[in-house]
Amino acid sequence: MTLLQAAPQWTHTAVSYGTADARTLTRALHQEQLATYGSADDPEATDSAEFDAPNGQFLLARLGYGPALACGGWRALSSSTAEIKRMYVAPAARGKGLGRRILAALEQDLLGRGHTEVLLETGVRNTAALALYTSVGYTPVRSYAPGRNPDINRALKKTLQPETPHQRTGLPSY
Repeated sequence: MTLLQAAPQWTHTAVSYGTADARTLTRALHQEQLATYGSADDPEATDSAEFDAPNGQFLLARLGYGPALACGGWRALSSSTAEIKRMYVAPAARGKGLGRRILAALEQDLLGRGHTEVLLETGVRNTAALALYTSVGYTPVRSYAPGRNPDINRALKKTLQPETPHQRTGLPSY
């Protein structure tokens, strides 16, 4: 008789932005941005407290008990507006829906804290990120960060709406 073991599941956990795993992933993101665009905001210059609750959150994703393979966070810009930052999926874990899962978890946390407007930036060459964001309702807006180069940066915005019980269950709404 053979016992079947359950496959490890993807999990996401809220952590401090200053943890070693968060720093490893944000440094990898920074290196990719430098290689692609020649310049990028240094993630080390961001104060870890910007992602602390109740004014922020930073998530890591793992497969089972393995290493952190994806991350993303939000920080408050006002009582109703927040910014998604440092979304990254390690190359070995891409194509598995991790970015979408982290984004959805961040948006749920934002709704629970009363934020209804989300802003974010990504690079024009990051076609996977642009496709993800537009597929879940983000639309282009003028840059909200001073000094951004419109030939490189793309700013996007989404208005968050609480899910109705019908949306959660998949039942039609009448």
